[in-house]
Amino acid sequence: MNGLVLVTGGAGFIGSHLSDLLLASGYRVRALDSLDPQVHGEGRKRPSYLDPRIELIVGDVRDPEAVSAALDGADFLIHFAAAVGVGQSMYEITRYTSINSMGAAVVLEEALKKRDSIRKMLVASSMSIYGEGAYSCGNCGPVNPGLRRPEQLARHDWEMHCPLCGGTCVPVPTPESKPLAPTSVYAVGKRDHEELFLSVGDAYGIPATAMRFFNVYGERQALSNPYTGVGAIFASRLLNGNSPVVFEDGGQSRDFIHVRDLVRGCLLALENSESDGRVINLGTGNQVSILQVGKAIARQLGRDDIPFTVRNQFRAGDIRHCFGDVSLAASLLGFKAEIPFSEGVRDLCSWVLGQTSVDMVDKATDELAKRGLAR
Repeated sequence: MNGLVLVTGGAGFIGSHLSDLLLASGYRVRALDSLDPQVHGEGRKRPSYLDPRIELIVGDVRDPEAVSAALDGADFLIHFAAAVGVGQSMYEITRYTSINSMGAAVVLEEALKKRDSIRKMLVASSMSIYGEGAYSCGNCGPVNPGLRRPEQLARHDWEMHCPLCGGTCVPVPTPESKPLAPTSVYAVGKRDHEELFLSVGDAYGIPATAMRFFNVYGERQALSNPYTGVGAIFASRLLNGNSPVVFEDGGQSRDFIHVRDLVRGCLLALENSESDGRVINLGTGNQVSILQVGKAIARQLGRDDIPFTVRNQFRAGDIRHCFGDVSLAASLLGFKAEIPFSEGVRDLCSWVLGQTSVDMVDKATDELAKRGLAR
């Protein structure tokens, strides 16, 4: 396969890595990106890491004219553009809903005007739409508990309890079939992304695939954006000599997938008709605690003398555990994550040491606290 691929958000962290892989695979690439100052800094300058062969259109996905121009001649549409930040989405509700939900609607409306030329659409969804991950109770078997109640968290009782018998549950891999229960405005927008693309694609006969990304880390993640991935947040604190902040007891766990593995999975989905009309987890299938992530980054940066601040506080909407069941990606796409966490952290930290970051984490935490979202 070859042709022109439009990647919305193509100048960002994941979008630029996918664009590099698309170029290496023989595609032409056009990126539509607003170059949001929260991510890219002031001035909206073309990122230095963006391959010069990528045609960059600076524009907003909510602008029909910009989207139409970006789609001109495109054979494939990959929609990655989004406002990213679970905590921030809970108080910038209008902005997140506008960019994520309405932006996706504009992109789809403009794509339909050119649907005779678009061969496939791929959209970035998120593990956040699951809410809590899947669990098993020793007495009751598989269960899908909802969010922990504030009174439980106020007791510093962090783990999940069976909704049937009250016993402690253990996390198990989360499959695509788990009922969705988004717990943030950001997550609701990501659910909109996948449902909009799949339903419109099905109605108009355009193959579409939604990829549910687990926690992505790697080079080019915005270090000065306090709402980005936890790895970049920890690195920013450590580079500035500040104690990394951990909510709860640090034992909450996620599935961390390196960006190079993730974009390889996206390319496989783009080129494989078996993915048409499907939602597919992209993760490693392994769980790593948040505190483990922080400690690994501190060691690699040579900052393990800086203590971590374990706050024993919780944030509204936070989940305890979620890691992916990746068997569908393996069976449909032949995909398996290949980069071990230790190697990925080493590569991330080698890149981080050459960067400059402004630590905005305290400001972001204060914003949550004054709204009663962290307590």
